[in-house]
Amino acid sequence: MKQVRTTDIEPRRDLGAQALLREDRERVVLLTLKRPDARNALSEDLIAALRAAIADIGSSDDVRAVVITGAGSAFSSGHDLEELNAHRNDPDRGRAYFAKIMGACSELMLSIMRSPKPVIAAVNGIATAAGCQLVAACDLAVASREARFATPGVNIGLFCSTPMVALSRNLSRKTAMEMLLLGDMVTAAEAKELGLINRVVEQDETVIQAIELGRRIASKPKATLKIGKEAFYRQLEMPLNEAYAFASAVMVENLLHAEAEEGIGAFLEKRQPRWPS
Repeated sequence: MKQVRTTDIEPRRDLGAQALLREDRERVVLLTLKRPDARNALSEDLIAALRAAIADIGSSDDVRAVVITGAGSAFSSGHDLEELNAHRNDPDRGRAYFAKIMGACSELMLSIMRSPKPVIAAVNGIATAAGCQLVAACDLAVASREARFATPGVNIGLFCSTPMVALSRNLSRKTAMEMLLLGDMVTAAEAKELGLINRVVEQDETVIQAIELGRRIASKPKATLKIGKEAFYRQLEMPLNEAYAFASAVMVENLLHAEAEEGIGAFLEKRQPRWPS
């Protein structure tokens, strides 16, 4: 078995920040948000570390899937409000810094969607505001029975507008609006019923089940996964006729790929496929 590699990712060493823990578990990487005292709030450092890790993993031939979880009792409580509020005394009342953080967070969410590797959220506790956005941005999500979800910005005068983007692409319009307008907590069971998460498991099984899901995905042909994930998100934004035309063209190219040739051949010959490396 391949040895697990653990690395503290330190995007700004001058601050002594160690915001993200990486563990390589064979072909699945576990990323742990590591700010438990702040309920894993998405600080500037943590956003940068997570984005850098997703980019690094995306270019790796050894990694096939990613799992994101949180240290302690929370998955993520969203943006670091103390960090944001500290810039209200800037000459521009914080406008430039706010724009920087919101832009960086949006790019993080886009990087997850654009990554060729499937990304799975292992939601161990509360996931609120941008933390809920992070869950919605992941391709799959496994949550503990104790997990709770909310977009509560409306309660403090800050509507969850960027979380709204990911949330509205996972849930029906009225369901997303209810979460956004009321800010109420949603249980894990309710989140599954609404389509925000895939599975609800026991607390101590959350990461284990997410990694096992990642390993099952890792057993699939890697080019096919990359082709499929990219096509999935691209077609979502197209009108129906354009989506079918696009998907048909993707299928043609996929059929011509060595993986499809081997996989179809193996199926017809009733044998296990030997995927190209």
